[in-house]
Formats: sequence, structure tokens, C-alpha cells
Amino acid sequence: MEISVQQIQSGNIKSFEQVYHQYHARLYYFVLKHTRSTYLSEEAVQLTFIKMWENRHRLSTQFDLSVQLFRIARSITIDLLRKERTAGSHIEVNADETMALSVETDIIHKDELNHVEALIEELSPVRKKVFRLSRFEELSHKEIAEQLSISPKTVENHIGRAIMHLKNKMVILLIILTKL
Repeated sequence: MEISVQQIQSGNIKSFEQVYHQYHARLYYFVLKHTRSTYLSEEAVQLTFIKMWENRHRLSTQFDLSVQLFRIARSITIDLLRKERTAGSHIEVNADETMALSVETDIIHKDELNHVEALIEELSPVRKKVFRLSRFEELSHKEIAEQLSISPKTVENHIGRAIMHLKNKMVILLIILTKL
């Protein structure tokens, strides 16, 4: 189930817990890749979720929650690295690493979209056509049924099975990603 920004904004603790479990590992490895420090990674992830919760009313409904989480994590990571450097830790941060964090976030989201697109391509030709007409062209079940000369109930079945296929495959993908 996709957690909406509105659910978090309204203070729904269950939604927050789901977001925490869904993104904790991904955020951790995202930060770890750039800091090479388990301490900084743990700190950055915890601060990311704290900041998201404390500023939940300022979250934008125009962007996916994942995009906003990775932006918060990137900002916190940069702040932590700066503090480490000024504290004399000798962790060097240069403009290339800062840019890499931004590029990494973009790559993660493009990669997620590519995975979804690949999963859609796995659908049978008719189911794929029905799903695309419904979700990308925003046609009603009746309009799709008329266009493809099938019943609206068949359209509904195709969409339901396509969504089930995508959800099942995405759950498997998330499990694999969290174990990396």
C-alpha cells in the first residue's frame, strides 16, 4: 500500500511506521555509500525520520514521499559531514560528493520507474494495453471496454490482476533491496 503525504501530514502513526519500515534500509545504505560510516548513516537516517515527522505539515503533496525523504537525508548527511569536518575528524567533503548525493537520488527514482516499467512489460499484451489505457491515458472502464470491444467487467478484471501482479513483484523487489 502506497503511503500518501496526506496520511503523514495528518499525524497517522501507523503510516509513519510503514514509511519507516519501507525506507529505513534504503536510506541507510544511501547514506552509508557516501559516508562510509555506519555511525553517520544511523544518525542521518534517524534524523531524517525525526525531521520528516516534526515538519510533516510542511511536506509537499506535489512530490512523492520517497523523493522528499531522500532530499531530507541528503541535506542531513551534508550537515553531519560538515560538522564532522569542522570537529577535526578529517572527513573530506567536496563538491563532487555533494553533487553525487543529488545525482544518486535522481538515479534511484529513475531506477524505480524503470523497474515498474519492466514489470508492466511482463503483463500479457491485452492486460498491458488495458492497464496503460486506464493508468496512463486515464480512460474509464467503459471507454476502454468500447475501444477494445470487451466488457467493462473484463476491463476491471484485467486492471485488478495487473495491479496484483505489480504489487507482488514490487514486494519481492523491496525484500531483495532491503537485504542488500
